[in-house]
Amino acid sequence: MTALRLKQFMPRGLYGRAALILVLPIVLLQLVVSVIFIQRHFEDVTAQMTHTVIRELQLIIGQASAADSSAMALVRMGPTAEVLQFDLAFVEPDAIPAEDTRLWYDLSGIVMRNTLREALPAAGPILLAQSRIVTVYYPTPNGPLEIVFDRRRVSASAPHQLLVNMVFFGGLMTAVAFLYLRNQLRPIARLARAATAFGRGQHVDYHPGGAVEVRAAGRAFVDMRHRIERHIDQRTLMLSGVSHDLRTPLTRLKLGLSMIDDEEAEHMLGDVKEMEALITAFLDFAKGAQESEPEMLDPHALVARIVQDAQRAGSPVSLGTSECEGEVMLRPVAIRRAVENLIGNAVRYGERAEVSVRLLPGSLRIRVEDDGPGIPPAAREEAVKAFSRLDPARNQNRGSGVGLGLAIAMDIARAHGGSLQLDESPRLGGLLAEIVIAR
Repeated sequence: MTALRLKQFMPRGLYGRAALILVLPIVLLQLVVSVIFIQRHFEDVTAQMTHTVIRELQLIIGQASAADSSAMALVRMGPTAEVLQFDLAFVEPDAIPAEDTRLWYDLSGIVMRNTLREALPAAGPILLAQSRIVTVYYPTPNGPLEIVFDRRRVSASAPHQLLVNMVFFGGLMTAVAFLYLRNQLRPIARLARAATAFGRGQHVDYHPGGAVEVRAAGRAFVDMRHRIERHIDQRTLMLSGVSHDLRTPLTRLKLGLSMIDDEEAEHMLGDVKEMEALITAFLDFAKGAQESEPEMLDPHALVARIVQDAQRAGSPVSLGTSECEGEVMLRPVAIRRAVENLIGNAVRYGERAEVSVRLLPGSLRIRVEDDGPGIPPAAREEAVKAFSRLDPARNQNRGSGVGLGLAIAMDIARAHGGSLQLDESPRLGGLLAEIVIAR
């Protein structure tokens, strides 16, 4: 469960994950070094230097306590204070601050203050608010003694230099490593873009580059793309030839049967027309989405024209409420064929159909609904397969078909990098067929 929760916060992109791999070890290393540095340098060194000053303070305090007056104490302490570089003065009790002072970021000041308190428990307030000066108040028989000395005597000079240098050079090395890694990741990103575009039916120029393994993957992708394109071209040419060879005798049969005035000939002519419709459906399925090049289109305008054409043909279809502003890269002929197939299925098995379009930030959704019997959830996966006919779910007496309408729509949706989703229409009660294309 913890791994799943952490996965939500992990970067999804390759660059983000590479940056995390680079930055995380450096940050952890700096944290470990910082802890060791603070413990050893701030604590141990500061404590040692403070103990040295404590011995000097004890000497000064002893001289001040042995004098008969504050003036005599200053005279007696003068030579020692000059050698030890202490500034000494007796002050009034009212002039002594109420408590210790320290800057919030002064970590070594905590160690120094605690060490002074341990060695000189009678000491008064210790002032560390000024970064370069330490002021200690100590009670003597001649009055409170103010002792001022240089802060550098009790802590290392510029203790932050190691941290600054560590952060600076750590950031510099991270930037250099990321620039180098970006050059290594760029060929992978180009391969991903080319593969994504090919999955959506688009051809993007791609030349393998980068490391040996990335080049090998790129060459494998190029070879695979060439084989698939060659297979599609060969399939299209073969089916075009088969279509031409079959349509010619079918045309002669239609012409001959139309000249015979006989009831049996009329039935045979119907069979010929049905065979011609089957051949057309097979060719539509074989062509898929390869018939036209992708272009930027207004999907609402395209679907509106398809609905108008269907209405002129007498189909009971209407254009529903649409949320669509903008253009999308589509193959117009293929999308028209997919939507027409969905409309044809809808009006074949229902009394009316409704088409709507939604252009969302992440996807384009073309929805076709009808008021027919629908398709049970358990049979929807089977319904989109080629040559699948669901007799219990769809009324076959309403029209003929070979089970390619939904398969063609699914094939075209996949060629655009999307899918065909089937559900129950909440408004009309029949089937809801929705083409979802990622943007």
